[in-house]
Amino acid sequence: VNICECGHCVQLTSGYVFDRPKYTDEQWLQVAEGLNRVGEMARKNGMVIAYHYHMGTMVQNAEETERLMEMTDPDLVHLLVDTGHAHYAGDDPLAIVRNYGPRIRNVHLKDIRQAVLDEVHAKKMNYLDSVKAGVFTVPGDGCIDFAPIFHALSEENYQGWFVVEAEQDPEKANPLEYANMARAFIREHAGI
Repeated sequence: VNICECGHCVQLTSGYVFDRPKYTDEQWLQVAEGLNRVGEMARKNGMVIAYHYHMGTMVQNAEETERLMEMTDPDLVHLLVDTGHAHYAGDDPLAIVRNYGPRIRNVHLKDIRQAVLDEVHAKKMNYLDSVKAGVFTVPGDGCIDFAPIFHALSEENYQGWFVVEAEQDPEKANPLEYANMARAFIREHAGI
């Protein structure tokens, strides 16, 4: 069961997505302990939790993801790998898959338009504006090399979901057209 609720939310803009506050050691401990408690509750109810690192949040890069994974119980807190957010953060999504293979419970397949990401850095854009500018796209339409990622997930015997995300303006990128592009790419490169 995948659960996500976001109702009546407001997205505010802030500064450059890479200039953000950082957790203190005490806050890291609170987050890790809280996730372990939630993981225990989930396990008692036949579920698992998977943490999703994400740009614009307190855990957005490989170093922060590593710290969180080290501070949490691997039997209680799993990982959602997001290829687009990993690349956006300056990290290698393949390395994340290799480092946390047994803990991966969900994968978001998202590609990056490198020229837009370069513009994000040049203009010091916030996260919301970067999405509006089109930094993300579907697999196969950007710069990420998915073949080794699919291979590594296969080696880990990954059996979970692949969720294709584009986070694009539907006026600029027809959703059905991009969904079909993604489906064809995944069929060709992942064999599913």
